Amino acid sequence: MDQQQKTVRRIVTGHNADGKAIIVSDASPGQTYMIGGPNGARFHEVWNTRQSPALIDPVSGELEETSLVLGPPKNGTRIRVIDFPPEGEEIRNLTKEEAGTHFKAMGGEAASKAGQDAPHPLMHRTATIDYGIVLEGEITLIVDQGEVTIKAGDIIVQRGTNHAWANRSGKPCRMAFILIDGEFTNELL
Repeated sequence: MDQQQKTVRRIVTGHNADGKAIIVSDASPGQTYMIGGPNGARFHEVWNTRQSPALIDPVSGELEETSLVLGPPKNGTRIRVIDFPPEGEEIRNLTKEEAGTHFKAMGGEAASKAGQDAPHPLMHRTATIDYGIVLEGEITLIVDQGEVTIKAGDIIVQRGTNHAWANRSGKPCRMAFILIDGEFTNELL
């Protein structure tokens, strides 16, 4: 996968004035963000919904956001594609403060769980259910007590657990994530 040449394509459908299905747009997502500098991850923000059930109207425009937001809207969903470059020493050696700065750039500073006992400096936890699908490459999912390497075609159901992603493969990895707003039960607070 060449991150400079391969683009994410988003096709959005809707309805015309007669209620017939139409293609509203066929282009790259309007919002793409780099986190962690030129060697960091590239976030392609595909779409989000603001409530559940989601309103289906004739022709929704893209919901406006002025910056990258880690989680989905309250009671909503978010789909994004992330290009993870191979992990280098600059990631493995992040301090707790530097990791917090990365999450702050996504509006998710409170999600950061970096610390001395963390198995990876980018450990984080959100009150969401995340469906992660490896599209290309491979990546390692790290949790508090264990890890698993996943490859193209594999699917992760991440249920509000403390976790991090480490691309140890030496090649880029592309994943699609569908994030669903959730709520922790009292025993997990």
